[in-house]
Amino acid sequence: MKRSEINDVIAQAERCFASNGWALPPDPQWDATDFGLGDFSRWGAVLVNLALEEEYSEKLIYMKRRQAIPSHCHKKKKEDIIARAGSFSVQIWFGNPKRWTPSGRIQINNQMQPARSGQIFHLRAGERITLTPTVYHEFWPMSEEAIIGEVSTKNDDLHDNFFVNPNVGRFPKVEEDEPPYVLLVAERKSRKSGR
Repeated sequence: MKRSEINDVIAQAERCFASNGWALPPDPQWDATDFGLGDFSRWGAVLVNLALEEEYSEKLIYMKRRQAIPSHCHKKKKEDIIARAGSFSVQIWFGNPKRWTPSGRIQINNQMQPARSGQIFHLRAGERITLTPTVYHEFWPMSEEAIIGEVSTKNDDLHDNFFVNPNVGRFPKVEEDEPPYVLLVAERKSRKSGR
């Protein structure tokens, strides 16, 4: 991603958060990614880490219509994905991408219900889906833009994201065409480690 594109989408996210009454913490930890696929308008999201503790994590995700987060699962993390503003759809699959388990159970709005691999759920503002480890999921906004919350057990973006598409990379390669508006999470970590 070009730095100018990252700067622009973070500014869009800031505007959307402010217009929906989401006050960010001081010095928020930003992340913007095209998942290494080179098309942010199709595969992309802006994320803000609100809490990154050993026991739990919380994020806000800003997305626009026609963007999606590619199909993936976590082996350790359990998470609630919540429509904070706007609406989104989430498609789920149970088990291994090479041989999905046909059905299982999923929790929507704190109620367990039967579900099938490949099923799509539509969530409006305030609604949530609870995803347990090894449930693959892909999600995208139905509204023009959406704020999607994530509350989870410990988050580990380096070692606990398993994407179906082997070409996906969690963090983008950045082409520096203008100065950064903010440093991204991965850039903060590399500066702290002196790399």
